[in-house]
Amino acid sequence: MIIDNVRIFDGERMLGRGSVEFADGVITRVMAEPAPRASASSSTAASAEVIDGAGMTLLPGLIDAHTHVFGAESNLEMALAFGVTTELDMFMGPPDATRALCTAAGERADLADLRSAGLLASAPGGHPGVTMPDLPTVAGPAQADAFVAARQAEGAHFIKIMVEDGAHHGMSLPALDRATVTALAEAARRRGLLTVAHVAALWSARLALDSGVDMLTHLPLEAALDDAFVSRTAEEKRAVIPTLVMLEMSTPKTSRSAHTGRSLADDPQIADHLPEHARTAIAEGHEGLCIEPDSPGQHFTHALSSVLSLHRAGVPVLAGTDANYRPDRACPVVHGASLHAELALLVAAGLTPAEALTAATSAPAAHFGLADRGVIAPGRRADLVLVQGDPTKDIRRTRSIEAIWRGGVRFDRAAYGERAAAS
Repeated sequence: MIIDNVRIFDGERMLGRGSVEFADGVITRVMAEPAPRASASSSTAASAEVIDGAGMTLLPGLIDAHTHVFGAESNLEMALAFGVTTELDMFMGPPDATRALCTAAGERADLADLRSAGLLASAPGGHPGVTMPDLPTVAGPAQADAFVAARQAEGAHFIKIMVEDGAHHGMSLPALDRATVTALAEAARRRGLLTVAHVAALWSARLALDSGVDMLTHLPLEAALDDAFVSRTAEEKRAVIPTLVMLEMSTPKTSRSAHTGRSLADDPQIADHLPEHARTAIAEGHEGLCIEPDSPGQHFTHALSSVLSLHRAGVPVLAGTDANYRPDRACPVVHGASLHAELALLVAAGLTPAEALTAATSAPAAHFGLADRGVIAPGRRADLVLVQGDPTKDIRRTRSIEAIWRGGVRFDRAAYGERAAAS
């Protein structure tokens, strides 16, 4: 397969116009100006299918760095329908089912690929274990090593740590203390596993940073991160997954941006490829968000300010949505579609469109050790998204999807749209 005469965004920068060739699921050649372009008349192209990419841009497959799949294959299919070729799941169980879905996603070209933390670490009686009595918890530092070892044995690709006291859910619950989070981070590091800490308040963000976790996910809404925190995050080479679309949908309407994720339901480029129950969830749903809607004192502008400060300081910002949707769960942050709102919100925060695209391609691939994807280069997986126009100038062009390949296999988006319309 050759995609010819196309703009190429390689995951870090726009290469210009050229051609990309792939075979057997792997990119074999990338030729961009000023080098001569491959053409349909070349010996390589003689037996290959050639797509004319005039007026279009080729992107690496998008990576959503924070989702919750809940074991639903339909979520991975919906993600792929919007160009998300890899999802990084932050909490799923039971372990056997999680492992089976990860295996299936690795083998099937009609689903987004999947990596998962499996069961997360939380305090006894805390969130979310207070409503899930069978969830293993960590009572103190002495239990951290055994917890991490058990998750690794179950196949976890990284360790998710819940630093949460329930306040954003209208409750007062026990939370992991600094010593326990530190022990979890150290145990994971010894086993070569990354740690991702859920932080939704200033106190939890500070505790996670003090404890040595690798990544923070979510951002406080009660205030923007201060300069000292931002500088330290940069100096210690941490990464942040802000999940802006989830935060934006959770805050009072008066504090939301003009790029609200709710508007996805009214965008035909999105809505025409969604099942009706997903469109309804976007427009009306609330379940699954990490803070109560319309909580007093919570301002989305604080999260936007924090993202810009982190980015300017050199902290890697990764695009993640906290998609919590499934057909029986009316969370408005749906798989696949919501990443396009996340990209728009990153731009609204102050990233350039190209920087936002990097946050959804090469950056999460690099920080989660996915060395085979996230970049358009020879030897990388042929996870590719072809869009109309130039999303490095207008980020909303990521929604104008012309074609999607997952491991070199083209996804039948038209057939998916028909199934979605009928559901």
